[in-house]
Amino acid sequence: MPTGADRIHPDPALTSRHRATPRPEAHGLLLAAAAAAVGKKAIDPIALDLRSVAGVADYFLICSGSSEVQVKAIAEAIEEELGGQSVRPWHVEGMEGRRWVLLDYVEFVVHVFHEKTREYYLLERLWGDASRVDLGLADAD
Repeated sequence: MPTGADRIHPDPALTSRHRATPRPEAHGLLLAAAAAAVGKKAIDPIALDLRSVAGVADYFLICSGSSEVQVKAIAEAIEEELGGQSVRPWHVEGMEGRRWVLLDYVEFVVHVFHEKTREYYLLERLWGDASRVDLGLADAD
């Protein structure tokens, strides 16, 4: 019979995704994804380091586009850039709807929002305990 502690802290085997050998280059891939997004004029790209606050992924990259066409173009540019490094997403959602495209690379998850959808969900606030990652994009257009 589960105790109260079991309900608060479930068995990690039941709640976490299977991770193959973690890629130590996840941070570098995150930066490459951010650069690809900026190459398609992504709006306000930010990255959050989730390693100390949650087990869903090590990092989130959050950015937005001003139209559904731009959202798709940003997501496709990220897939193309990382695909060129032989890295494929584990899971993709939202490419058809183009309001919130999620590219799950296991160690990091990319969220490409339409700017109005981003304003509604406010992932940055939801994950407010996570520290921000310097993407080195200060000089980007």
